[in-house]
Amino acid sequence: MQEYYYELSVKVSSHHSLFLDFLSDTIPIGFEESDEGFIIRSEEELETIAWGLEQFAEALQKALSQSVDLECKITKQKNSDWVESYQKSIEPLVIDKFYIHPTWDEPHSELINIVIDPALAFGTGHHPTTASSLRAISEYVKSGDTLIDVGCGSGILAIAAMKLGAVVDACDTDIISVENSIVNAKINSLEFSNIWEGSCSLSKNRYNIVVANIVADVLTFIAKDLKSALKEDGILILSGILDKYEAKVLNFYKDCEIVQRIAQDEWVTLVLKK
Repeated sequence: MQEYYYELSVKVSSHHSLFLDFLSDTIPIGFEESDEGFIIRSEEELETIAWGLEQFAEALQKALSQSVDLECKITKQKNSDWVESYQKSIEPLVIDKFYIHPTWDEPHSELINIVIDPALAFGTGHHPTTASSLRAISEYVKSGDTLIDVGCGSGILAIAAMKLGAVVDACDTDIISVENSIVNAKINSLEFSNIWEGSCSLSKNRYNIVVANIVADVLTFIAKDLKSALKEDGILILSGILDKYEAKVLNFYKDCEIVQRIAQDEWVTLVLKK
């Protein structure tokens, strides 16, 4: 362990969730969420990450035609056991039937436990799209259902479905996400029926439930594939949709019935029936 480490404190005035997505997708280290923004720690210097955040804030201002204030402060800290301090800061989550906690935390005696370590700071249930997808899975997935998680990320949604007794396939175009999902399933003593790098169109199976927590543009682009993967009367759970893009997404699913709309902050999850 080095004698010192660097700490980047990030304060944002608005669009906290968009900055969360940006960090989750771009930095290879974990980070801590705070009320005002984020705290990133590393034994490597953090100027490049600070610069990237500044560029993202500038692009966001132009795209939204709104002022977005960003403050980045880097300090050099004596290297005590901050990993232990970080672990203590991670609070378990209760989302409907599920109790989501890291490996160093005790399981819940009454709820369905999902073990996910926040090493990559995504797919842990803290983001509204993940949380609302878990609520939908809690309500609609039954034992014996077949399900595919499209864009599986950390695998948390697939793991939740398996915990409810579903037979689960999963796919992601990012091989790191596929590998991460397999590891997280093993931590939970679970195994995918099938998981692969690529799109859901590679599967010849049809499923009772199709889950896709991605982004609005991708949901429109792969709408045909998602619907083709459904059995008759199947349930489609779409998430990762900013509310301002909801109508755009629904335009590609006109042949589906809206069963439920779950809104959290500026994000929407749609439960549709074929």
